[in-house]
Amino acid sequence: MRFSPGLLLLLPLLSPLAHAELIDDVNDRGELRIALEANTAPYNFKDGDKLTGFEVELGEQLAKEMDVRPSFITTDDSDLLPGVETGKYDVAINHIAMTAELKDRFDFSTAYREKPDLVIPFQKGNPAFKSSLDMALERVKADGRLKALAQKWFESSAPIVKTQ
Repeated sequence: MRFSPGLLLLLPLLSPLAHAELIDDVNDRGELRIALEANTAPYNFKDGDKLTGFEVELGEQLAKEMDVRPSFITTDDSDLLPGVETGKYDVAINHIAMTAELKDRFDFSTAYREKPDLVIPFQKGNPAFKSSLDMALERVKADGRLKALAQKWFESSAPIVKTQ
């Protein structure tokens, strides 16, 4: 039997334990599972029974740009990041600043707000998801929607990260 080097490239795809990209799971479900605490106005909070705030509207815009629906899951601090880490949630949009400790545990979107740099954490090892999320965020920045959201919710209090 002759050995084919090309066969080595196919082995990871044949394994039942092959890691699927997060973007594939999101697209298969047709939804982006977004965890947040819903207790910090104006970022995310409940107005009666309605979930609202800057990050809720940002999550809606990002899901729309990714061509999926947003699914918001309200949780508490003890479950927020562990839930993202285990895959219970796809992302956390909860005014999270990147820290050295978090950098070891998660991959992140580009910053959506400066001072501090607020980012969206997700499971490590998902480069296609990062690319899709960052492109969606870039489109929301480029056409002025992110700036409009910031003005609506913060009345221009903190600068928005500029597009490149």
